[in-house]
Amino acid sequence: MNFSLQQIPERTQAPRSHGLTMVMDKGMGIADVNNFLSVADPYTDMVKLGFGTAYVTNNLKEKLEIYGKHHIPVYFGGTLFEAFLVRGQLDDYTASMKEFGVKLVEVSDGSVSIPHEEKCRYIERLVKDGFTVLSEVGSKDASHVMPPYKWIEQMSAELSAGSSYVIAEAREAGNIGIYRGTGEVREGLVQEILTKIPAEKIIWEAPQKAQQLYFLELLGCNVNLGNIAPNEIIPLEAMRIGLRGDTFDLYLDKK
Repeated sequence: MNFSLQQIPERTQAPRSHGLTMVMDKGMGIADVNNFLSVADPYTDMVKLGFGTAYVTNNLKEKLEIYGKHHIPVYFGGTLFEAFLVRGQLDDYTASMKEFGVKLVEVSDGSVSIPHEEKCRYIERLVKDGFTVLSEVGSKDASHVMPPYKWIEQMSAELSAGSSYVIAEAREAGNIGIYRGTGEVREGLVQEILTKIPAEKIIWEAPQKAQQLYFLELLGCNVNLGNIAPNEIIPLEAMRIGLRGDTFDLYLDKK
């Protein structure tokens, strides 16, 4: 850090097992990635090439190599997994990931309806193939509202199937899944999930500042947060440790 400052909460150190920040890269160019990492490298734990952007990204291999030099794992958005799956091309998908040296994979069913037992079998299969799996729970369809017990059942089953983390769906806008259409947190849902699923095993998609603040206040500076925009990484890290107005008083000694 650049200064000596007391009463700063202790952040987990990279490579972290919790306190993760997952960045959503929706199409940054090579120069943008280099500029981003010049300041955000220490605070970026994984990068998702959002939805199906990996398919249309120019210089994909070069981009992945840059992240690799910084020891930051990259994975392709779950929508791309679903696009291959619905076309009967899962073997092609895993072959492509191996070709590009991608070892992290997201298994989701936000756009395609997959029986949950079948989804868990895909998780088991990918783990056996040597991939580290993140599995996303929650639908991208606003009309499909799952009750809390379903979230818990699915998260628990997917962790048991081999997922390293479960991702709580919110989309890139933060207006679905664990949030209402306004972006407001479904607090009862979140707190019920936490009665059964360990917080360190959940990555909460939280693209909006108010959503990030909610989880920081609820679970502390080392909560796992995802779908963070590249230009929000430094502001988020400052907010994590009480150096932004929203969290300024969280860690101060009140004595």
